[in-house]
Amino acid sequence: MNKSNIIGFILIGIVLFGFSWYQGKQSEKQIAAQAQIDSIARAEQMAAMALDSAKRAAGLVTDGETSGVKVMNMPAYKDSLLTEARLAEAQICKIGNDKLEIEFSTKGAQPYSVKINDYMTYDSTALYLIKPDMSDYNISIYAGESINTKDLVFTVAESTDSSIVMRLPFAQGGYIEQRYWLNEGSYMVQNELAFVGMENVIPRNVSFFDIDWSVVIPRLEKGYKNEKQYSKLDYYFAGDKKPEQIARGKDQSKRVDTKIKWFAFQQQFFSAIMTPATDFASADFDVRYYSEDDPSRNLMACSAKLRSEFRGGSDRVVIPYEFYFGPNDYRTLKSYDEKYEKIIPLGGWMVAWFNRIVIIPCFDFLGKFISNYGIVILLMTLLIKLLISPLTIKSYKSTARMQVIKPEIDKLNEKYPNEKDAMKKQQAMMDLYQKAGISPMGGCLPMLLQMPILFAMFRFFPASIELRQQKFLWADDLSAYDSIWDFGVNVPLLGDHLSLFALLMAVTMFVYSKMSSSQMSDDPNMVGMKFMSVWLMPIMMFFICNNLSSALSYYYLLSNIITMIMTWYIRKFVVTEEKVRNEMMLKAKQPKKKSKWQQRLEEAQKMQQQMQQQNRR
Repeated sequence: MNKSNIIGFILIGIVLFGFSWYQGKQSEKQIAAQAQIDSIARAEQMAAMALDSAKRAAGLVTDGETSGVKVMNMPAYKDSLLTEARLAEAQICKIGNDKLEIEFSTKGAQPYSVKINDYMTYDSTALYLIKPDMSDYNISIYAGESINTKDLVFTVAESTDSSIVMRLPFAQGGYIEQRYWLNEGSYMVQNELAFVGMENVIPRNVSFFDIDWSVVIPRLEKGYKNEKQYSKLDYYFAGDKKPEQIARGKDQSKRVDTKIKWFAFQQQFFSAIMTPATDFASADFDVRYYSEDDPSRNLMACSAKLRSEFRGGSDRVVIPYEFYFGPNDYRTLKSYDEKYEKIIPLGGWMVAWFNRIVIIPCFDFLGKFISNYGIVILLMTLLIKLLISPLTIKSYKSTARMQVIKPEIDKLNEKYPNEKDAMKKQQAMMDLYQKAGISPMGGCLPMLLQMPILFAMFRFFPASIELRQQKFLWADDLSAYDSIWDFGVNVPLLGDHLSLFALLMAVTMFVYSKMSSSQMSDDPNMVGMKFMSVWLMPIMMFFICNNLSSALSYYYLLSNIITMIMTWYIRKFVVTEEKVRNEMMLKAKQPKKKSKWQQRLEEAQKMQQQMQQQNRR
């Protein structure tokens, strides 16, 4: 690489850094200005509403007046019992088991809050997947008039520690019933929506009803960016291999006009999943993320507008549902046999397969005997390196053989300097490789076979709930970034902190790349490749991993250290130059059998030579 190239790279880096810094500053100013505008608007609205309420209490304002504020009139029902239900006072009831505590509001007979017992938030407070009054669940159906259950207060018909039954009666007879119950040791809430004695209230031509469910999911983890990146909405079509997903780390809406088996509002490590007994007919999904500086520390607002089939005509129509409120634990989700475990982002089919078949069982097995997950990751890294060591040795042997025949290759380059002799040069190279027992792909193929392992780890660690809030060395949560220096301000590309595991990983990656580059060819065309492997890749990986799971950076750090030790040992004792020369001498004495690839190459070369001869004629 010449001086001009180096200067070019430096100038590009300066321009990119300056542009990112400028954009970050402008974005911060815009966010602050918008937050101030929104705050003022909310304050003015609340003040106006308070003034309007005071005037109403004094008899100064009637329903027909606006007083500068838009007054939303409550719906008027023809059914007198529905009017009473609209005006009744709601109450909060609670059920629970060893896994969950769920509060229900009688207004709408809907979940009011969901607390998961076995887990805590990052700041050591009770973990509410749904905070109080942050869920809005509504059933809309036509029963002589439009009914929205969220506006109506149900009466409690039955209540125990683990179950509750709420009913909404109609003056013409019959009632809508919501029954919820929890089984011991389960994160699954069973639900039965029933229309009892409603055959004369709901017209026979009513074949659908709508469900609207909106939930605000709070922030539960240490790093906002990481938590947002691994949060999303999933929905599953019966018979598919895996669910579809939208809104992974970004605002998104989706209209689905085909039947849906279930859907999930998924935070990084916890999910709210709704499954009907009969597939939803259609759905509208929407996810909106809150900003990092949201004062209520909310993560995302999720909503699902669903259409369900209604088959009336009988005295009691029961429609079952299931609600899962719990951790994204692979074994727990898989136990329900609904493919819930597929929401865990384990990568593409090959990477996910490797994670499910190898990594997760190995990780779970070691976790049964060792409580420190830093040690578990160390042992798992050693085990993986041991399993792929034959591939590693094969790669090093190929590299060593290339070093031994390098003088012969240099002679061929001198013998065939012109491009018109390229085919002759290539044929001579293949003959040389064959005599030395070298496969052209011998060095690359073992490395390519290791790539799924690297990608599997990149997917596994940030999605593993077992690492959540697990401490190791200076890291207080292996599922989030470790920080030895909090800047207090957001630095473009880097964030607001410095991860020591990410820094050490980048340093060891640089050292290993430096070791490997010494074995590379001195060909001028390889200069750019050396620069990328020695300098660019470690720097890029540092910026990428600085905000990711510290377990991931720790794994890459261990992998680099173990690889450097293995490289030294193999070069020193296993694949020495003397051993390689002896092997090559033995290979040269053996009868040579051309591979199919070599045969095809020779045939292509002959055809090209014939074409060249014809062109000369």
